[in-house]
Amino acid sequence: MQVSVESGEGLERRLLVDLPAERVDTEVDKKLGELAKTVRMDGFRPGKVPVRVVRQRFGDQVRQEVFGDLIQATFYEAATESKLVPVGDPSIELRDAAENGGLGYTATFQVMPEVSLADLSGKEVDRPHAEVSDTDVNEMIEKLRKQRAEWVDVDRAAQDGDNVYIDFKGFVDGEAFEGGSADNVPLVLGSGSMIEGFESGLLGAKAGEERTLEVTFPEEYRAEHLAGKPATFEVKVIRVTESKMPEIDEEFVKQFGVEEGSEDALRAEVRKNMETELDQRLKSLLKDNVMNLLREANPLDIPEAMVKQESERMKQQAVQDMEARGQQSSMDLPASIFEDQARIRVHLGMLVAEIIEKNELKAEETELRETIQRLAESYEDPEDVVEYYMNNPQQRSSIENLVLEGKVVDWVVDQVNVKDEQTTFSDLMKTNEQA
Repeated sequence: MQVSVESGEGLERRLLVDLPAERVDTEVDKKLGELAKTVRMDGFRPGKVPVRVVRQRFGDQVRQEVFGDLIQATFYEAATESKLVPVGDPSIELRDAAENGGLGYTATFQVMPEVSLADLSGKEVDRPHAEVSDTDVNEMIEKLRKQRAEWVDVDRAAQDGDNVYIDFKGFVDGEAFEGGSADNVPLVLGSGSMIEGFESGLLGAKAGEERTLEVTFPEEYRAEHLAGKPATFEVKVIRVTESKMPEIDEEFVKQFGVEEGSEDALRAEVRKNMETELDQRLKSLLKDNVMNLLREANPLDIPEAMVKQESERMKQQAVQDMEARGQQSSMDLPASIFEDQARIRVHLGMLVAEIIEKNELKAEETELRETIQRLAESYEDPEDVVEYYMNNPQQRSSIENLVLEGKVVDWVVDQVNVKDEQTTFSDLMKTNEQA
């Protein structure tokens, strides 16, 4: 076998492979001999068809099959001999063999880029810092109360934040329009769920009162036939209700699994959960900043085959996530919409792998167990969760990757200048919700 390599643009390589006629003929003869034992042809008993007859009938077909087998058998052998690491399947083009009757082909493919980590000294990474304050705990307690609030009827004028029940009918150019009417519809004033001017037009209204609202549909309204048009709504207020939040009593506290039932115990539990959430958020932000720095400091040519493979994996994960949430869709998501994020993941994957190998980073057994224990704290039987992860190879592998990524972050932080940024719990959680 003769092998030569040509370099294309970027990561592209062309492998020129030539196989001698003897090797091709040997494989052809072998396959024809096997075929002669099983082929059925008129005038011959099964297994007694002469090879020469089989060659006349099936020779060209068998030779093409042998070409495919030999290409499959020799490509990675030739790549290894040439010290190349192919990424993805090669594009194969047959050539005239250097030797009559032999096989010549050109395999075009991309290779893994060489990863040479840049010196990070002098680089800077932001590390956010925050604490859970008493104010943060108070706000969280109030949020819990609002989540369990009840709506009660009131005999007064509607105020911002009230929930009013209304009948309404809409008109455009004096004509009622489809979808413009409904009965006994709940509407929280100030929620912004209706077009501008509708909710504010009901402020001060009492149960039984009727009002005429003059409003205009937004130019970007989803129903094109209504976009930008003025409309009149005849509205009758059926009920006015206000939110009544529960007292922080024993019954309320026990709803959150705090059996002690006291407000102090609830606050302690809420603070603990908030601190856990904050710690995870701070680590996540630091990791994002570190990974962004790594990518910027270490530009790489990324093999397209790896990007396409990761895009497809992300597509499948997105579909599974939708199904897990009970969302069924007949739309076939194109993998191309994930390509930008996939390119980032592949880039970071190569950099992280290089740091792990170069620094011989390992996930120790105690580190795996400690990480799983932290994740399992919120479960009813944490030790069962720990054993499940430790004894399930796939889940265990995911935790190993998590531990190793944490070690990579620590390694990078040791190499760079760290700029601590003071922020607040509420600001961090807002950015988390917007992400």
